[in-house]
Amino acid sequence: MIIVSDTSVLSNLAAIKQLPLLQQLYNQVIIPEAVGNELSNASPENINIRVVVALSWIGIRLFKNTELIKTLLHDTELDQGEAEAIALAFELPAKRLLIDERLGRREATRLGIPIIGILGILIAAKTEGLLPLVKPVMDDLIIRAGFWVSEQLYAEILQVAGE
Repeated sequence: MIIVSDTSVLSNLAAIKQLPLLQQLYNQVIIPEAVGNELSNASPENINIRVVVALSWIGIRLFKNTELIKTLLHDTELDQGEAEAIALAFELPAKRLLIDERLGRREATRLGIPIIGILGILIAAKTEGLLPLVKPVMDDLIIRAGFWVSEQLYAEILQVAGE
């Protein structure tokens, strides 16, 4: 199963030391070069984020569809990492694209790429028995990683998780 990720899911899970959930769920995650660069260039105090690219189960791949990248960058407000992740997921094709940004999710969906965000990953991890509870991890994301979740979405995630 091919899983491609944008920067945000990896960096947020790394920030709260929950990155192993991705390996347990998917075995391997592929990232484009721009995402690798964004992770490697995280601030020095974010060592958990900077080392993500060195993990054996994270693979960096180059994409070939430069026209799609040009279109995504020209016609949308996506950054380079988001555009490359979407293009790589489209090209491979990926079973899932891990992405949280609203605009990136919309573009990926428009291209027919199945998506999942960090909160969906937490639900999947609980379903697979990898997390006993979603709430404390979601709270960590909000408090320690600065991940924004609306009150409504927070309540919906807890309801789906049965908490």
